[in-house]
Amino acid sequence: MNENEEKIRKAFADKGWSDIKATDSWQIFKIMSEFVEGFERMSKIGPCVSIFGSARTKPENKYYKLAEEIAFKLVKEGYGVISGGGPGIMEAANKGAREGGGKSVGLNIELPFEQKPNDYIDRDKSIDFNYFFVRKTIFLKYSQGFIGMPGGFGTIDELFEALTLVQTNKIAEFPVVLVGKAYWEGLFKWIKDTMLEEEHNVSPKDLDLVKIVDTADEAVKHIVDFYSKYLLKPNF
Repeated sequence: MNENEEKIRKAFADKGWSDIKATDSWQIFKIMSEFVEGFERMSKIGPCVSIFGSARTKPENKYYKLAEEIAFKLVKEGYGVISGGGPGIMEAANKGAREGGGKSVGLNIELPFEQKPNDYIDRDKSIDFNYFFVRKTIFLKYSQGFIGMPGGFGTIDELFEALTLVQTNKIAEFPVVLVGKAYWEGLFKWIKDTMLEEEHNVSPKDLDLVKIVDTADEAVKHIVDFYSKYLLKPNF
């Protein structure tokens, strides 16, 4: 064991990950630890669909109830449900999965405000992350489909990262469903009218990567039909 390896071993033993100072070199090992834990734990869970949306959505909101219904119906089709682990739409997704008797996974991000794991995540399927990019990698690697509910910058970030990776063939195509036509169609009208027709920054087939719906049945049907149509099975 060389001097650097001994320092790493001692830091692990004496301080733990959370107390290691974030110099660039130390940070690499903390990032690695999050990837390793995420890969090891998620690889044992099985086929899942991610549901993402605003942390600020209240239980009385129609989209909270809709996310809960979608999650319930997905687990009845044999899928687990992955959320970002926090409140709002994430809580609704985990709640629906729990009520449906399915797997309820939470990929929680540690933030100085707003988020802590919700009460509907299976105890052995709650994973905490410090780094958004590690968390997004786990979402993308272990999801067989994305269902986007109304949300803010984080929701948009997750949506367009997924679409970019499919568009550039960095990952295989998988179903992406957006729920709430009134919420999403204005954004995609701008993409069609400006990005596509005016500036030619996307191609027409890129618009086919997304299905926009209004009901839980439509959302779940699109996921199920995708795998039935192409005679594919979830990827693990």
